[in-house]
Amino acid sequence: MNVIVTGASSGVGFSLVKKLIQDDRVKKVIGIARRKTKLEELAGFAASLGKGWKFISIAEDVCEVSFDMIVDHLDRVDVLVNNAGLLINKPFIELSGEDFEQVYRVNVFGPARLIRQLKPIMGGEELSHIVNIGSMGGFQGASKFPGLAAYSSSKSAIAGLSECLAEEFKQDNIKVNCLAFGAVQTEMLAQAFPGFIAPLTSDEMASFVLDFALTGHKYFNGKVLPVSSTTP
Repeated sequence: MNVIVTGASSGVGFSLVKKLIQDDRVKKVIGIARRKTKLEELAGFAASLGKGWKFISIAEDVCEVSFDMIVDHLDRVDVLVNNAGLLINKPFIELSGEDFEQVYRVNVFGPARLIRQLKPIMGGEELSHIVNIGSMGGFQGASKFPGLAAYSSSKSAIAGLSECLAEEFKQDNIKVNCLAFGAVQTEMLAQAFPGFIAPLTSDEMASFVLDFALTGHKYFNGKVLPVSSTTP
């Protein structure tokens, strides 16, 4: 099984890649992120386990990754986890057009672009699974917070896109789901909300995502699933 994870240099993505490297069900893992030093750390971890061949790093903005960068290493993608995200915490009236574009570029347009490029080497005779990482902030009916208009609305967009693509790709043997995360202790959360302590660690959430990414397609398609230890 070949797996691609974006946003692999921090938080859930970083922890997820470490778990994938150790999972015997996984043949190769590509980690995509801008921070080369963190990708090198993952490569060192893989090498320490004697599995250096298993991990491939692509130090690139998720919005700039090309198809050639992927097919140089893989001829097929079984699982794609669109985890890269950007959060800007500002009152709506202070959000600039550039702020909105930046958030949507990373949280919506980047994943859409990557899916469009990779679709030719997904599905077919064997099933592929696309997991888009959303947020409870973009989940209808969940609590909303001031300052997150761009972020939460972008996560609503990726949730809607997931539902649409699940239907479009149904005949291509590609399943698409969205996991709407609650608060997770990540660098992005700490920067946006200094001092706030989330109920789940990145490692704990990564354990859930690992199992869902590799097996969730057996039970779900076109679903936006809340993954939160609190309500509503």
